[in-house]
Amino acid sequence: MVPASATPTTVYFDNAATTPLDPEVLEAMLPFMREFYGNPSSIHGHGRKVRAVLENARKTIAHLINAAPAEITFTSGGTEADNYAIFGSIHTLGLTRAVTSPLEHHAVLHPLQALEKSGAIMLHYVRHDEQGTLDLAHLEELLAGQPRTLVSLMHGNNEVGNLNDVKTISDICRQHHAVFHTDTVQTMGHYRHDVQQLKPHFLVGSAHKFHGPKGVGFVYRNPELQVTPLIHGGSQERNVRAGTENVYGIVGLAKALEIAYRDMAAHQQHIQGLKDRFIEKLRAGIEDVQFNGHSAEADRSLYTVLNVSLPPSELNEMLLFNLDINRVSVSGGSACTSGANAGSHVLTAMGCDPDRGAIRFSMSKYNTPEEVDYAVEQLAKMYQKQPIG
Repeated sequence: MVPASATPTTVYFDNAATTPLDPEVLEAMLPFMREFYGNPSSIHGHGRKVRAVLENARKTIAHLINAAPAEITFTSGGTEADNYAIFGSIHTLGLTRAVTSPLEHHAVLHPLQALEKSGAIMLHYVRHDEQGTLDLAHLEELLAGQPRTLVSLMHGNNEVGNLNDVKTISDICRQHHAVFHTDTVQTMGHYRHDVQQLKPHFLVGSAHKFHGPKGVGFVYRNPELQVTPLIHGGSQERNVRAGTENVYGIVGLAKALEIAYRDMAAHQQHIQGLKDRFIEKLRAGIEDVQFNGHSAEADRSLYTVLNVSLPPSELNEMLLFNLDINRVSVSGGSACTSGANAGSHVLTAMGCDPDRGAIRFSMSKYNTPEEVDYAVEQLAKMYQKQPIG
């Protein structure tokens, strides 16, 4: 954790967008930026040395999620991994149906909607309630008696933090012979994943969400499936993903996930404490504050994400700008879909009040209680409510 300070100079609460690079991760990466520069596809000594390190990173990730190394493919990040799973399974297996949720990340929604627009698939959406809870009975209805279908549903929602019951979803998919792809970008490195228990066909992670480098991720593919590559042009990644591997990024990815698993219990306790403090202080300092989805419920949401619903006010238009001026970095969004700002498709789908402001505070192991207090103090000042004690 970073040392506590009475008056933070800047506060970063946008860790669901990206996290700071862990110094241990940087140290692991530096040698592969400086002296170990061989191409891992080359057969000479320089290449072989790098190839060995790359394969060791693959083994590390596979071990942590209880997979086989051959089931791990490195990508440029979560978006590419999601696209590989979606396009690969649809094209290779000849699937004509897909099921998802309107609350998914655009890395899932946009590829599926593009396939629907092209006429390749019929796309169906699982119903959900106003809190964003998926109706799994409806999922069963969508799959029962239908041709083999791709189901793409995330583990943890990146905006409101809702946790989906992916084990039950996987079981439903197995029962109906559906292909199950789950985007675990927001939960990888924050929760333990065991693909032997979960049994997905595809599972996706991205390094920069758990203090690794940007531009690198991975996809787990169940060996039951063989799918065509998304990127052609070389035999890298066992002919699954062409292009010279991002070796120092992959080294950083493996190191970051290793650290995340090593320190997970302590970090979860620390971050959940910050989230509880946020909830308490916000309720004390701002009248009519609410929380979108299940983000204020510890057992139903990501401990890293709190989505705050603020009362209707003209202040909401400049909310993020004013917080930024006061050195608080957060993400936001509203249910409003008019004008140049398309707002949040998640909050819109949940039917949230478009007149209320929305802020996503997302926390990491590097945040402190003092930063929570400072952020809430700045927000409370804007709404001119009682001071935070």
